[in-house]
Amino acid sequence: MSDAALWAALADPHRRAVVALLRTGPRTVGEIALACGLSQPSASKHLKVLREAGLVRVRQEAQRRVHTLDPAPLAALDAWLAPYRKLWGESLDALGRRLGARPDTTGPTPKD
Repeated sequence: MSDAALWAALADPHRRAVVALLRTGPRTVGEIALACGLSQPSASKHLKVLREAGLVRVRQEAQRRVHTLDPAPLAALDAWLAPYRKLWGESLDALGRRLGARPDTTGPTPKD
């Protein structure tokens, strides 16, 4: 799995919907298609991209192919985002301190 494949897979909103659905548990292609409002061929194509990116695993159960989410690539993505999340948190903290230091202008206005 390459970082580029992971980002490309998650760039599509339909694939993000599939990932979100699989977060709740294993699903067949038919269940995924129905839940995400996709045709079965379209769902299969999205699942192929997700499998190639390492985000989805598939196993055969009798006549059915069951897809599950593989969280390992998401952990790698989370690790990559960690320094940016810290930066964003620091920015929000600074904004909060700045807003907390300002006089309240949302309250009632003084009467003459």
